[in-house]
Amino acid sequence: QVQLVESGGGLVQPGGSLRLSCAASGSISSFYIMGWYRQAPGKERELVAVITSGGSTNVLDSVKGRFAISRDNVKNTVYLQMNSLKLEDTAVYYCNAGRAEGNYWGQGTQVTVSS
Repeated sequence: QVQLVESGGGLVQPGGSLRLSCAASGSISSFYIMGWYRQAPGKERELVAVITSGGSTNVLDSVKGRFAISRDNVKNTVYLQMNSLKLEDTAVYYCNAGRAEGNYWGQGTQVTVSS
């Protein structure tokens, strides 16, 4: 059973930075795609950023230039570096990983941007 554990969330002021981590219980090289989603109160879950096994990345238009996704296959961890945070980035952030055997989710980590 694959486990994904997110960490790094918290309370930050507008303009601040956070780095989220998603640690997998096994090798992440088996996942053809990994990503970060977020869900704000009263809103649907949305895709924020993805990274393929080959290292290609894509991010949501509203976070381009501020967020970056990366992966460390040695540490079996995927990261989401979030800079210049805005009030509207407040949400629960979820890690997701996909491979032929299935699609897996972490439990989520809360990010709150507030002054």
